[in-house]
Amino acid sequence: MKQLVCVLLSLCLPALVHAAELRIDLGHGPKVWTTTQLLARKDACEVSIPDDVAFKRAMRYRAVPLRALLPGLRPGQHLQFVARDGFVAEILAKTILSAQGAEAWIAVEDPAHPWPPLAENHAGAGPFYLVWTHPKAGHVSPEEWPFQLASIRALQGVDARFPAIVPDSSVAADSQVRHGFDVFQRTCFACHTLNGEGDSKLGPDLNIPHNPTEYLRADLLRAYIRNPQSLRHWPEARMTGYPTTDMLSDADLDAVLAYLRYMAKHKVAR
Repeated sequence: MKQLVCVLLSLCLPALVHAAELRIDLGHGPKVWTTTQLLARKDACEVSIPDDVAFKRAMRYRAVPLRALLPGLRPGQHLQFVARDGFVAEILAKTILSAQGAEAWIAVEDPAHPWPPLAENHAGAGPFYLVWTHPKAGHVSPEEWPFQLASIRALQGVDARFPAIVPDSSVAADSQVRHGFDVFQRTCFACHTLNGEGDSKLGPDLNIPHNPTEYLRADLLRAYIRNPQSLRHWPEARMTGYPTTDMLSDADLDAVLAYLRYMAKHKVAR
């Protein structure tokens, strides 16, 4: 009997040791929060999300205000949100600190009351998920809702870390290419690399060996970005698309294509 108890304990201990953790590092030492700690915080509360990006329906979560987990965050900082599946969201601190109405929350999955499964991802959205209340007020894009969240860290901006994706200084600040580069950073760059640079591990590179503007007509590429299944029907595909203009305006979509066409002429040899 004693040996049986020891065996059972040995099976249970790994689950206890490897409890879900969220790592946050703003540059002055990492802080690790466990599921239990976050659920027990005094500022944890019930949050209603009428149109959830991951679940595509109304959801309710036990969540903690993100700003409360980022003490000392400054508007000029840049944050990277890394998910367990390789998705990487690059979000400006000013988006989180803005008082325009949108508010960021870390939704925490209670092991006793797990969230429902995702239609396209059997691993689920937990244990941590960045959700937003009133996202339209802050122009929050779908890529700024990372689920399966593992870490948050302050880094240099994308321009400094990945110079090979940045338009040349000769490109005017108010040009469509510059606008497209800004849109690219908060949308495509969450899943794709470009010129071999980027931290995401989900999608293929968008410039090497070939840029999509080199092998797709503009109308087909627009249709693909709006609805990937319209070009290649594949039930297992993970690209979600931007079906509505409130998710990605026509002007923003045109700007992304202008940026991609520009980068097709500025490939980096690898």
